[in-house]
Amino acid sequence: MKKILIIEDDHHVCSVLRKGLEEEGFSIDICMEGNEGILAFFRQRYDLVILDIMLPTISGLEVCSKIREKSSVPILMLTALGTPENVALGLNTGADDYLVKPFKFIELLARIRSLLRRVENSQQPSTDQLLHFGDLEMNDDAKTLAQKGELISLTSTEYRLIRMFLLNPRRVLSRVEILEEVWGVSFDMGTNVVDVYVNYLRKKLEKNDNPRLIHTVIGMGYVLKEEE
Repeated sequence: MKKILIIEDDHHVCSVLRKGLEEEGFSIDICMEGNEGILAFFRQRYDLVILDIMLPTISGLEVCSKIREKSSVPILMLTALGTPENVALGLNTGADDYLVKPFKFIELLARIRSLLRRVENSQQPSTDQLLHFGDLEMNDDAKTLAQKGELISLTSTEYRLIRMFLLNPRRVLSRVEILEEVWGVSFDMGTNVVDVYVNYLRKKLEKNDNPRLIHTVIGMGYVLKEEE
C-alpha cells in the first residue's frame, strides 16, 4: 500500500482527498501546517507528498525546499495559485507536478499514479550504462551527469529530461513526447512545465560560456544538437 502525506490547511480539501484516495487503496496522513508537515515527513517513509503553498507557520515552498534537501520523494503541489510565475516557482523549488484548485479528482489521481509509476520505472535496471554527447557523459547506473569531467547537480526531473535528449540526439522531440516520457502523462498539464525545465537545464549546461546544446525548433519542440 502506497503511503501519501497531505500537507493542506483546508478541512474540506483534506476530507475529499482522504476519502477519495483511501477508496483507491492509498494510506493517508494529513498535516495542516508547514512545520508539522516537515516533522511528519521525516518521522516515517512516504511514497508521495501532496502540498499546498499557502500554509500556516511556513509556506509550502519552504516545506518543499526542506524536503528536497534530503529526499527525492515525488511532490505534487496542489494550490489556488495558478499564475505561470507561481507554477514556475513551485517547480523550481523542487516540486514534480503542479495542479491548480479547483481540481477534478480524476485528474489528481492520474497525476499521482504517473508520479508513482515514474519512480518505479526509474528503479528498473538501466540498459545503457553510459551515454555520451559532445562533452556530456551520463552514467545511468550512478544517475550522474558530467560536463567536461565535472559533475552537474540535477533534480530527478532534470535528470530524466536530459536522459531523454541523450537517448535521442539530433532528433526533434515534441512537448507531448517529452511530457509522456519525463512526466508520464499523455494529456496537456495546462502549464509550460517542459519549457521551464528546458531552461533550467540550459542554465546548468551553458555555465562558463559553454555552447548551447538544447535548441528550440519553433512550433515543433526541442532538439539536442551541436551549435551551428
